[in-house]
Amino acid sequence: MATRGRPRTFDPDTALQQATRLFWERGYEGTSLSDLAEAMGIASASIYHAFGSKADLFRQVMERYGTTYGGPPKRALGEHPTAREAVHAMLRATADQITRPDAPHYCMLILAAPTGAVENHAVREFLADIRRSQFTAIKERLAQGVADGDLAMPRDSVDGLARYYATVVQGLSVQARDGATRDQLEAVITSAMTPWDVLTG
Repeated sequence: MATRGRPRTFDPDTALQQATRLFWERGYEGTSLSDLAEAMGIASASIYHAFGSKADLFRQVMERYGTTYGGPPKRALGEHPTAREAVHAMLRATADQITRPDAPHYCMLILAAPTGAVENHAVREFLADIRRSQFTAIKERLAQGVADGDLAMPRDSVDGLARYYATVVQGLSVQARDGATRDQLEAVITSAMTPWDVLTG
């Protein structure tokens, strides 16, 4: 009769939360496996057993991040009746999330692994793919606005507008990391939304 393996002595969700915090504070390359083991309160071998490699763990962290901290901006795009209201709400929700008092002031998606060692290229591409999907979500919401008739611009012209607002989202994160307050980010958002009629006309 085969012996049963030793049961886990840690809560995977809590460990993942601790890993999220560490990656968020230090970035992907600034976080070592030993750092993760210490923060998660488990041995490196247990990390491999439960989550896979450091890159695998990071992917799981980003999936968790996307459904928690990244959730409000995503939902904002679908919860408002017009494209303008949806984009405005998305920007405000982004600013809310990246200035929370209980978390680092920047978006992991933007700044967790912007540059670095060649061997981490796959991780940077993984994040780039998520950012591209964010741009696509904005573009699809604008295209919906055109289809609904509340956005008076050619459907094939929404690409540039979507890239503009995706760039604003990314810029907000950099500003927050460098110390901008929520009120200061609100001023940026107001400036970004002011030319809406010109940009869409």
